[in-house]
Amino acid sequence: MFADAELSDDKFLCGRLRLLQPLKGYRAATDPVLLAASCPVKPGDSVLDLGCGAGAAMLCLGHRVPGLDLAGLELQPAYAELARRNAERNRIAAEVHEGDIDRMPSSLRRDFDHVIANPPYYHAGGSPSPVAARSRAMRVDTPLSDWVAAAARRLRPGGWMTLICGSDGLPEVVSALAPKLGSATVLPLAAREGRPALRVIIQARKGGRAPFRLLAPFVIHQGPAHDGDRESYTPQANAILREGADLLALFR
Repeated sequence: MFADAELSDDKFLCGRLRLLQPLKGYRAATDPVLLAASCPVKPGDSVLDLGCGAGAAMLCLGHRVPGLDLAGLELQPAYAELARRNAERNRIAAEVHEGDIDRMPSSLRRDFDHVIANPPYYHAGGSPSPVAARSRAMRVDTPLSDWVAAAARRLRPGGWMTLICGSDGLPEVVSALAPKLGSATVLPLAAREGRPALRVIIQARKGGRAPFRLLAPFVIHQGPAHDGDRESYTPQANAILREGADLLALFR
C-alpha cells in the first residue's frame, strides 16, 4: 500500500473532486475525466469501471450524476485501496474489488447498465517506466479485444460500453464488438485544431443494431501551440475538464 508521504492530493473538476495519487506511479490526467463525461448514465444506473486505478473515472462520473451504483475492478491492490480511500473522502459510494478482467470476483459477475474502461495504451517495446506500478498501468499486457469481451460479459441487454484508448487501438476495438455489441459511435480526440487525433472514445450498446458513426473530432486546446502558462482549453473542453459538464450531446 502507498504511504501518505508517497501521495499527492490532486484537484479534479476545479477542486470539486480531490484524489490521492502516487507521486511515483500512474497518475490520472484528462483521459478518465473525458471518459466519465461520455458515459450516458442516469440516477440509479449501475456502472462497472474496469481497471479503475485510483478511481478517477468512476468518481468523476459519481460527482456528475449522484445516485449511481458504482463498482470498480483493479488489478493492483495498492491502487484498489487508494480508490476506496478516494471514494470515502469524496463521499461517493463505490465498491472496489481486486482482480483481473479475465477472472473477475464472483461479486462482480452480475449485469451492469454501463461498463467504462481506460485500458493501458503503450505497447511493449521502448523503455518502460522505472516505476513498476506505472509501467503495469500504462503498458499493454492484455489485448484491447479482451477488455471489450469483458465489458460485453458484464453488460445487461441494452447496456452501454464506453471506452477510451489510443487511436491506433481503434481497429482492434471495433473488430471485437461483434456479435454482442453494436450501435457503435467513435469520438476522435484531437489536442488542437488540425492535429491528428491520438485518442478516441468508443461507445457501443449490447445488442445494438444502429449504423456505425464516426463523429467530428473533439478539440481540447485552443491555438496552434502551447503558449506559456495561459489557459489553453477550448470552451467546450474547459466546461468538461473544469466544470464537470458532459460530452453526451456529441453522441446523440
